[in-house]
Amino acid sequence: MKKLITLLFALLLLVGCSNNETKDEKSISVACSPTPHAQILSVAAELLAKEGYTLNVVEFEDYVQPIEVVESGEIDANYFAHVPYLDNYNSEKGTNQVVVGKVHYEPFGIYPGSKSSLDELEDGDVIFVPNDGTNETRALLLLQDNGIITLPEGVDADSIVTVNDIVSYSVNVDIRELEAAQISRVKDEAAVVVLNGNYALAADLNVSKDAIAYEKSDSSAAKTYVNVVAVKDGNQENEAIKALCEVLKSKEVVDYINNTFEGAVVPFVE
Repeated sequence: MKKLITLLFALLLLVGCSNNETKDEKSISVACSPTPHAQILSVAAELLAKEGYTLNVVEFEDYVQPIEVVESGEIDANYFAHVPYLDNYNSEKGTNQVVVGKVHYEPFGIYPGSKSSLDELEDGDVIFVPNDGTNETRALLLLQDNGIITLPEGVDADSIVTVNDIVSYSVNVDIRELEAAQISRVKDEAAVVVLNGNYALAADLNVSKDAIAYEKSDSSAAKTYVNVVAVKDGNQENEAIKALCEVLKSKEVVDYINNTFEGAVVPFVE
């Protein structure tokens, strides 16, 4: 009798595990930035629900935790970073995350602080730029494209440079590095600031309406800095992740991006 009870208990455990596995296979968790990523994922969640999937969205304000929670296995995927940032983070921190889907591009912009035009810049004026390697490079390239600074020959979107690499200035401005999430909060303390697209949106700024200058959608930056869905290496073939990526490329999501963000977020088309 004791053996029979033990066998029945084991069978119940197996059934329970089987049910949990089935449920897990239909559940996807994604770490993301609040704007625009969580907004886009809310549309994806509705479409995935029609296919029997549950999408759990976990928002983070910074650019570190979304990678770390995927690396630890707490979350299935992240959707917030562009490829150079992800590659640089993997290299520096020893993480092992891979791109499974390219979704959209957010143009970097130069936004007014105390000055409303780059022609107004004077010696000593402060410009805030993001302090992480790839985004700082991107900000400096945008400043170079607009004649504010000159970088070493050959520097491009695949390079990593900082303010220390600036060769010359057209105006002797003071370019200061700051965590990307903080820049919009202190823009009134600078002449102008260079902002990531998601943080600009979070500050109710639209690159096509409010920026003094910005990257163009047909530029090399658009292809280089496309925002992606990433997973820990080894999870690329997960069917739920594949379903998520397909939905994020759907007409419904593309139309939502175009209609909602008015050029501040651009769907990526290969």
